[in-house]
Amino acid sequence: KPKRGELDKEEAFTEPGVAMNSGEFDGLATDKCKKAVTNRLEEMDKGGAQITYKLRDWVFSRQRYWGEPIPIYFPVEFPEGVDPTTQDPKDESCEHTIRYDQPIPVDEADLPLELPLMKNFEPGDDPAGCLARAKDWRYFERDGKWFARETNTMPQWAGSCWYYFRFLDPKNDNEAFSKQVDKDWMPVDLYVGGSEHAVLHLLYARFWHQVLFDLGYSEHPEPFQKLVHQGMILGSDGEKMSKSRGNVVNPDDIVTDQGADALRLYEMFMGPLEAVKPWQTSQVAGVVRFQNKLYNVVKTAAESKESEMDEETARLLHKTMKKVTEDIESMSFNTAISAMMVLTNHLQSLKEKVPFEAAEKLSLMVSPFAPHIGEECWSILGHKESLAYHPWVEYDEELCVDNEVTMGVQVNGKARGEITVPADADQDTALAAAKEVDKVKNQIEGKDIKKVIYVPGRILNIIAK
Repeated sequence: KPKRGELDKEEAFTEPGVAMNSGEFDGLATDKCKKAVTNRLEEMDKGGAQITYKLRDWVFSRQRYWGEPIPIYFPVEFPEGVDPTTQDPKDESCEHTIRYDQPIPVDEADLPLELPLMKNFEPGDDPAGCLARAKDWRYFERDGKWFARETNTMPQWAGSCWYYFRFLDPKNDNEAFSKQVDKDWMPVDLYVGGSEHAVLHLLYARFWHQVLFDLGYSEHPEPFQKLVHQGMILGSDGEKMSKSRGNVVNPDDIVTDQGADALRLYEMFMGPLEAVKPWQTSQVAGVVRFQNKLYNVVKTAAESKESEMDEETARLLHKTMKKVTEDIESMSFNTAISAMMVLTNHLQSLKEKVPFEAAEKLSLMVSPFAPHIGEECWSILGHKESLAYHPWVEYDEELCVDNEVTMGVQVNGKARGEITVPADADQDTALAAAKEVDKVKNQIEGKDIKKVIYVPGRILNIIAK
């Protein structure tokens, strides 16, 4: 029955509720009742808990031309009393039966089995697929007996389930991959894919890997060390993109209108990599403005050759280099771009005094996100070789720490102002600075300070009565 309210006697109650007419289990909520019944069955030795798994069916064969031919063949039988040596099943009039119940694997020495050349490989009407029409390839005679090859081909999974191994050793003609490259490079450090990969490629690739591990081809029991799910980009209406909804955005159009760098930057600036985000074409203009500012800042630096850099700029530059470096490692691309925007705005405010070094570092940092403008800026700064061969930026940890911090001041839990104090200021120093703030002074004047709560660099709260 329902946990609350009356039971509707006209129709069955199917929601979670409270057990009734159940003997010793009366009054138990659905989840607790299930556990209690299971435990009771175990005590009676008449049942118990069991974990069950549901695996999606995986049809491995395809009725199409492209794909690896399946290295299986079958005996061909002829009517009783007919001499097989006088028959040719490639002839349409030849009566024969393919014994699909007696599959034979192609000998390893005859591998790889290659597809026949076909001018017409359209599907056709035969459910056996287009390869059934390649009769010279399908049928062959051996030791006076006829055989027929399997005409289905493998799906793309046959290659993609272990492609990461072949990428390590693509020119090895003796084996799929050597034990040395497996030892040197596997397992894969990072797997990035949409959530749909978790029940398709990721699952099946692991199946294949487990087999290869069990057979001794790999010394690593697992193929992937870390998984990151990239979020889906929705249409501007907040719905999944589909032709039926008319909300599909063609990236080619964005590239044509705004450039490939703008598309890349906007996709990464939209939000966290794992988040589901709606596409807004109008907002691409924001990253285009950033590109234009960046270009102008670099051009100014190239013309002025400014070598001096003030402390504020140096600190902001090193903080940006640190953040972009760390954000790339954590795949927080949106905040990395945001930090470069802040630095670019600051450099723009320097007018003709943009430090050459800062422009160089900024060009290097932006290149993984917008490679075209990165290379262009690098060239403007006088470099002949691609920045791809230049070392990544390095920051000074000391310059990434503020000498002074600005923090909020509260009186009795309510914000009353801000103070700027040395980063290592103690409570007395911070309190003295707070007492000089007019709004704070007015709130504590004539009162006793009962307590001070001080979190260095964060907050100062004065309790006054």
